[in-house]
Amino acid sequence: MSTRRSDPLAQVSDFDIRLLRIFRSVVESGGFSAAESALGIGRSAISQQMSDLEQRLGLRLCQRGRAGFSLTEEGREVYQSSLQLLSALESFRTEVNGLHRHLRGELNIGLTDNLVTLPHMRITHALSQLKERGPDVHINIRMIAPNEVEQGVLDGSLHVGVVPQASALSGLEYQPLYSERSLLYCAVGHPLFYVDDTQLDDERIANQEAIAPTFRLPADIQAHYQALKCTASASDREGMAFLILTGRYIGYLPDHYATFWVQQGRLRPLKPRTRFYDLSLVTVTRRGRRPHLVLESFLESLAATR
Repeated sequence: MSTRRSDPLAQVSDFDIRLLRIFRSVVESGGFSAAESALGIGRSAISQQMSDLEQRLGLRLCQRGRAGFSLTEEGREVYQSSLQLLSALESFRTEVNGLHRHLRGELNIGLTDNLVTLPHMRITHALSQLKERGPDVHINIRMIAPNEVEQGVLDGSLHVGVVPQASALSGLEYQPLYSERSLLYCAVGHPLFYVDDTQLDDERIANQEAIAPTFRLPADIQAHYQALKCTASASDREGMAFLILTGRYIGYLPDHYATFWVQQGRLRPLKPRTRFYDLSLVTVTRRGRRPHLVLESFLESLAATR
């Protein structure tokens, strides 16, 4: 190759990088024949790819022939530059892979209240694994009503939320997480607290003042509340517990949440074999969200806790 290229090299392609790797192996092996075993390809293929590289760069890189293999002055400079380039690529790969092992950033998560008493503790375990994987991750938890969780995920103030499953909102993705059972409760001081279940009929229960949630629920679960005389409402389960514990209302609570007061003798379920419903809780994320390594790591840990 007797002439140099007049135009500059526009870009370094993946093909160029592959050729530079071969060139490095040839130089470090001391020639084409010696590089055959290192590269796993034949001498003719190596020769052709060196010719391709020289054509691509517009430079004569090496002398080959009966006198043996040797680098030209340009070849020595290209070799040194290729070492810098390939080293930088390896450093980039190592650093990016390190981001997967050492997460940084924030996770903003919105939760429906009173999930911490669930025996499965999937959220707790996933947060623990996230913190182990990324000690520098900053976790922000907001305990808010389900509709606020969904709105927060939609507007981007929350990365992920956990809400009762109801009708899906456009722009959000839902994945099953938990199933919890809710029973109908009354508290000490309420007239039904002292009545045996065998003496309770549907009409007597229907005449008691009850509490309805203001958050969205599936239609089949809403039917349980429609069968009651709901004269009060609450935006979350803790608000419902407050009102039930007054001894003036009956209402549904998750059994895992009510266990503490049941064991204290302050709450009792009413006809638990028939007065219950099972509610699915789901994770909610924004559809078409931008890649977020901390969020994806949390979701992976959450899925692994099944």
